[in-house]
Amino acid sequence: MSVFTNSAASSPEEVRAYVGAILELLGSRNPMEVLQETPRALREALDRLPPAQVGQREAPGKWSTRHVLQHLADSDLVMGYRIRMVLTHDRPPLTGYDQDKWADRLRYDEADAEQAVRDFTVLREANLRLLKRATPEDLERVGVHSERGEESVEHIVRLYAGHDLLHRRQLERIRLAIAPAARRAGA
Repeated sequence: MSVFTNSAASSPEEVRAYVGAILELLGSRNPMEVLQETPRALREALDRLPPAQVGQREAPGKWSTRHVLQHLADSDLVMGYRIRMVLTHDRPPLTGYDQDKWADRLRYDEADAEQAVRDFTVLREANLRLLKRATPEDLERVGVHSERGEESVEHIVRLYAGHDLLHRRQLERIRLAIAPAARRAGA
């Protein structure tokens, strides 16, 4: 299992390794710049694929481009909620969620990839407007994540920027994995 697997059944050690790996992807990059770049990167990733390949999985049991795009849209919805809770409440609980259950039960395999990119873009723009108005004191406010413990707004922003980078890499990996199959099929 990859360190980037974020299962709801992860142990505390696995959760720490996941967070560390996500933050390592971000490195010294400005998280706000990464968050601002991602809508364009998702649009470009989708535009590089023929429509017939959007739902093609990288491998059995793995996600397709459609899955990743819908996951990112839903993740930005969650990020916005979490940040708003932390900014407006004192040490609110931040509930974790099982991304695989969301993908299954919310039928990501039936998602409209174009709509997912549009939804993501609108959500991200709203979240960025909120973050740009945040004061240094706002960024220090904390919530208590059910799996990861205390997290400041600043930390949440860094995690989501790293999360963006992870899934942007995944989209490219999926494209490269399905490209040979598409060529063999005459696409």
